[in-house]
This record gives sequence, structure tokens and C-alpha cells, in this order.
Amino acid sequence: MQFDLTEDQKMIQQTAREFAREEIAPTAVERDKNAEFPTDIVKKLAELGFLGMMVNPDYDGAGMDTLSYVLAMEEISAVDASVGVIMSVNNSLVTYGLQKYGSDHIKEKYLKPLARGERLGAFALSEPEAGSDATSQKTEAVKVDGGWNLTGTKNWITNGTTADDFIIIAQSDREMGYKGITAYLVEKGAEGFEHGVKEDKLGIRSSDTCTLLLSNVFVPDENVIWEPGKGFNFAMDTLNGGRIGIAAQALGIAAASLDAAIKYSKERKAFGTVISNHQAIQFKLAKMASDLEAARLLTYKAAYLKDSHQKFAKESAMAKLMASRAAVNNALEAIQIHGGYGYVREYLVERYLRDAKITEIYEGTSEVQNIVIARELLRD
Repeated sequence: MQFDLTEDQKMIQQTAREFAREEIAPTAVERDKNAEFPTDIVKKLAELGFLGMMVNPDYDGAGMDTLSYVLAMEEISAVDASVGVIMSVNNSLVTYGLQKYGSDHIKEKYLKPLARGERLGAFALSEPEAGSDATSQKTEAVKVDGGWNLTGTKNWITNGTTADDFIIIAQSDREMGYKGITAYLVEKGAEGFEHGVKEDKLGIRSSDTCTLLLSNVFVPDENVIWEPGKGFNFAMDTLNGGRIGIAAQALGIAAASLDAAIKYSKERKAFGTVISNHQAIQFKLAKMASDLEAARLLTYKAAYLKDSHQKFAKESAMAKLMASRAAVNNALEAIQIHGGYGYVREYLVERYLRDAKITEIYEGTSEVQNIVIARELLRD
């Protein structure tokens, strides 16, 4: 097995690292404090090709592989996980699915500007009564002349107040159950389509999250993604890829926590020496580094399988499960190593913990990941 990165992958990693430190870091603390969307940074991400990284150049994307995307996501998220999730949604949940399942019309009208970063996308699956149980869609799509009327509520939608194009998952034939679910593409500003207030979140505060409200929103037939009744399959396949992106986000948080802990442990003195000389601290650092590397290898493997057109549902679930756990645990340990300083905003580690927790929840909770893993094991 080859573990060395290609020169192109190293270049992408370095570009992302420099961009994160020079362009994102200076405003990260204030944006987190004020829950401010990083508008200018998102525009610069688009200029780098980081909003359509895996999209074929035929559709104005960067044409990179999934591992390159993971490398960039980790570097961006290590500095600001809010920017990371904005980037992840557009890449993993929006452009990926549109390229794989969209019609020529959808690819030309929507995928190209989304890949160029001229427009921003959002993915709307969750509802007040349909989070982990994605089969229980209450949003209804009624067939009318020339299209469909969508009515319902979607919540916890990342990029909800800022996106231009929304993938909406709705029940188009309730008697068919999950086989009657369809995916639609809805533009911002469509009549009857509104968003609620931005959520005041614990973490990833610079990323906007809100509820979407649909009341007889007309969607033309040409904006059906894939075909009627394939929406659940579309959503599950899209989420399989999305979990690789969230795993990469979690890696970034875990890595930042480890780096901060190492740095502080070499500066803080206790009992006559720097605390990095104490075995209790060394054992914490060793566990943090090991957990991070194990999660990183799982994530890289999932990316490799996806790029190789092999099955990767189990591996992407494993990667997200373990990377999110590493992110939370590493952030907790970084705070513990910092002591009282870790509990105040002056040091970054308290933000790492606030940002880390959501990686165990969105795009499938840790409990759902266990279900996916077990299901795939028993299917083999």
C-alpha cells in the first residue's frame, strides 16, 4: 500500500495550510464570537477552486481526487471548522450528487456555477421529526402541471441563510414509503420559500444554520434530481461521501487540539519543570496523537475507496465515527492540559471543543454510524 502523497496532493495541502493561516486565522476568533458568516473568505475559497474540488473540469470544477479534498479540508478546519463545514457542504453534499445524478440541464444551469463558487449550495434532509430517521419525511411534494408543489419544514440546514441553491428531499408518494421520496433543486427566492432565523449555536458559529419553510413552492419537472422515487437513495449515497468530509473536518480539529496541547506543555511549568516532562502529560499527548493518526488513516482509506469506485459506505462511517471521537477527546484533553487557561476564550482550545461536538451529530450521529457499519458487516 502506498502512503506517500503525490506532488499535486502535497501542493494542495500546502496551499490550504497557507490560506488557512494567512487568510482565515486572523478573523476566526471574532467571527466565532459574533456568529459572522465568512463572506470574503468563501469568495477566496472559490478562487482557489476549493468549492468544487472533485467536480470534473467539464463542469468547471477543479477535477481533484477525494484525498486532495480531505487534505484541504483538514488544513482549513484546523484553523476554523466553520469555514470547513461551509466548504464540505458545497463539495460533498451538493456538487457531488449533482454531478453523479443530475441531468444535463441541472449540470449546466446549477452545477457549473456551484463548482466555480459563484453560487453556494445547501442540502436539506433533516426535519423536526426526521433527523436520524430519514425515511420519515413530512415535507410533501404534490404533482401539478409541469412540476411539483413542495410544502414542509426543514431544519438544521447548513448554509441555510446564505445558499443560492437548495437540494430538498421530500415525500412525493407516501404510499410507497422511502421508495416514494424524491430529491428536488430549489432556488433561493422561489415563491413560498423562506428561511427562519439563524440558530445561535454552541460551536461552528461562523457557519449559518437555520430552518427552511416551504409553502406550495413550485419546482419544475426539470429540477427533479435523478428521478421521482430515487430521493432516499440519492440522499444516502450523498451522505456516504459527505461523511468523509466531516471526518476530515474532525481531523483538523483533533490536530489543532494536539498542536495546542504540545505547545502549551512545553511552556507551562509545574513542580520545577515544564509539564511536558511529566509522564501524566506525556501519556495524554501519546493517546491524542495515536487516536488522530488512526482516524486519519481510516479517512484516507475511505477517500481511496471512493476514488477507486469501490464500496466505501462502511469505511466512511468508520472514518466519521472515529475522527469525530478523536476530535472531541483531543479537545477535552487539550483543555485539561491547559488547566484553567483552557476554560477561557483567551486560548483557542475551548473553541475546539465547541466545534468538535457537532461532528458526532450532523450527517449521521455516532449511533447511526454504528448502525451503518453493522449493516454493512452483516450484508457481506
